[in-house]
Amino acid sequence: MKIILTIILIISSLFGVNIQLPVAKFKSSGAVTDLFIHENKLYSATNASCIDVFDMKTKKIIKKIEVDKITDFMGDLVDSKVYSIDVIDDKILILSQTKQGFRRVHIYKDNKYKLIISYQDNLSIAKAKFLDSNTILFALLSNELISYDIKKRKQNWIIQVSGAKFSNFALSENKKQVVIADESGDLKIHNTKSGKLEKLLEGQNLDNVFQVDYKNGIIATAGQDRRVVVYNTKLNSAYYKSAPFLIYSVGLSPSGKLVAYSSDENNNVTVFKTTTKSTVGVYGGNKMTLTNILFIDEKEFLVSSDDNTINLYKIK
Repeated sequence: MKIILTIILIISSLFGVNIQLPVAKFKSSGAVTDLFIHENKLYSATNASCIDVFDMKTKKIIKKIEVDKITDFMGDLVDSKVYSIDVIDDKILILSQTKQGFRRVHIYKDNKYKLIISYQDNLSIAKAKFLDSNTILFALLSNELISYDIKKRKQNWIIQVSGAKFSNFALSENKKQVVIADESGDLKIHNTKSGKLEKLLEGQNLDNVFQVDYKNGIIATAGQDRRVVVYNTKLNSAYYKSAPFLIYSVGLSPSGKLVAYSSDENNNVTVFKTTTKSTVGVYGGNKMTLTNILFIDEKEFLVSSDDNTINLYKIK
């Protein structure tokens, strides 16, 4: 792998592309599925039945939150994949795999687990995030969206977003809006209080959107059609940039001024300015297909992939 990376760097330099390598690495317990930063701690969800909590300064694991392993169809005990995580106040929301192909949801607080959704609820939840300390937003693979009241243990509302299979969603900073991406390529912005559709964004991605991000009125997508689309909801404008390979992951800086996306088959990440479309840099050293791009601030961002390494990059 080191030889291959060296060859890539040499070829890139010949063509005038300076690929920047990570300035630091975090080593997680398994392939990383989701990332979240809260109070100078990095939370890494894995396929190894756990969430690793890192100290952002030391890059070391300071806590490991484990979920029960599951029994597969052969009767063997196997790891449970953690699909998504979220943190609010002192509570950690954990969406993980359970038996019979369904999903379970726990809230972890004070070293204790509270089961919110079990396999008996028969829900194929793809993503779960807090709307507030008492409300969770669930997205199902069937592209249904559910607002769930934790205390009352019941749904506030449920809607069918579209007939297309769900891919991903992103919340606005105030969590009043959610933008949903699916295999149709169109984006739907819904009000999280009522569930009502507020805006339809269409005509830019022509196929499945793998990921979406939403920061400061800017929306960015990662498309199967090899397009990264940037929408400005304030100006009602949109454009796309094409890539030579499927775009699996995308992330926006907190201001929405920078977008990073997986830009080629070598798992490199390209960062460009959302206003001028000019490239800021290309970042390499990722061995597997990217799963997450998460900006820490306007100068640093994290990249995870289908292995246990989380790379930290600095924008010069």
